[in-house]
Amino acid sequence: MKTTRRNFLKTTIAGAAGAGLLGSTNMVVAGEVTGRSAALLKKDTGLPEPAAFDRLPLSWYKNRIALLKKKMKEMEVGAIWLRDPLNIVYFTGLFFTTTERPFSVLVPVEEDALFWFHPGLDRDLVNSWWKSDAEYYFDFLHADGGYPNKGHVIQGPTLDLFEWQLKGIKKRGFGEKVIGVDNEWTPSAMGKIQEVIPGARWKTIDDVCTDFRIVKTPEELQLWQRAYDYASQAHAFARDIVLQHGTDLVDFHVAEQMQSYAIDQVMKDIKRDGRPHSAVGIQVWTEVRSGVGCAYPHPNQFHYNKIKKGDSLQIACGVAIGGFGGELYRYFQVLPSDEWRDKCWQVVTDTVQIMAEEGVAGRTCSNIAYKVHRHQVKNGVEHLVYHRPGHGQGMEGHQPPWLALGDYTMLREGMTFSVEPGLYDAEKGFGYNPSDTLLICPDRGRLMSSVPVTKEWMYLKL
Repeated sequence: MKTTRRNFLKTTIAGAAGAGLLGSTNMVVAGEVTGRSAALLKKDTGLPEPAAFDRLPLSWYKNRIALLKKKMKEMEVGAIWLRDPLNIVYFTGLFFTTTERPFSVLVPVEEDALFWFHPGLDRDLVNSWWKSDAEYYFDFLHADGGYPNKGHVIQGPTLDLFEWQLKGIKKRGFGEKVIGVDNEWTPSAMGKIQEVIPGARWKTIDDVCTDFRIVKTPEELQLWQRAYDYASQAHAFARDIVLQHGTDLVDFHVAEQMQSYAIDQVMKDIKRDGRPHSAVGIQVWTEVRSGVGCAYPHPNQFHYNKIKKGDSLQIACGVAIGGFGGELYRYFQVLPSDEWRDKCWQVVTDTVQIMAEEGVAGRTCSNIAYKVHRHQVKNGVEHLVYHRPGHGQGMEGHQPPWLALGDYTMLREGMTFSVEPGLYDAEKGFGYNPSDTLLICPDRGRLMSSVPVTKEWMYLKL
């Protein structure tokens, strides 16, 4: 008989269980899980169509740069120096790994050009992407003249890589220009600037760059929606695992199987050849916590707990494609419940609805927070409130603005926020915290996942 991977896994798991190696925490083979929960998924109306593309095209990034240049002309800026990795990826489309190694790009406002400063290990990425010119150092820390890849093994003086970039800016004729930079200079940095390009004048543009990233374009939202469709399917899969295998499971193992399933679903649709610039910006993470671990908003313990009747359960994941996507949590009560838990669960569910109703362009972030917190206090659960009901969501996860009482930023169509009006009862050992993406629209906010916020979905009888 031919041995398939699935048969091998089943045989191995069964044998290990029989030998007592797995105890009662048997891993679940994905192919054995029934798909009943997927039938309950339902997407809201008015959401973007999921993208058919795997990443934004180069033309999109060139358009973003053009709009940024237009803004810089208004500010009388001659060149843009992007140093924040988030801004570099957002405006140029070059995905790279951030480490201690300096990486930046200079964008002349009046030229169609990009000048890169980067470590040598990224030279293939830069050379195969959008560039006019590039300079690289071998690695951090760089010995002047030391390029082993060129046959130059030299123990020269350690090069100050910040000064090296400043000299590159001067060499390209911008030493006397107004330069927009997405950070504020420290006194030590200003000292070096005064030595290398004292005639340069600086304008901090981090707020301008952030504003671009806050309001999502239709193309970004299409990728976001595609990511959330995968995340929703992963939630259905995880719910089926719990329903089918119940209290035989450990929360950690549910998360493992959920992640494997989600990655398989995403990657079977991604066009890739193993080379740079395909399959970029893809992230899939999962976390499942059961019992008392749900009673803390930011627990610091490792979650490896049996799923038990009467406990709360949180299933969470995040999916991003081409850099776009967000977090998705659901808060479960494994029956039986009690009157206090039912009340807390209902208040959380009510406030999710409040956030959707109040997520209207033209209102303020503070308005949503006020309505949520007022409902919590009105229902006598104020002692279970630990945080604001949401934060802006972007490529970096947490992003301005904030759904907080003190943030009076005006909501604009295309903004995206987390939905986290959670309640946590550490004394009784349970908690309920949702998350989704709230898309700000002209008439109301919309949750971008298709996972229900209902008792039918989240009250589990095992």
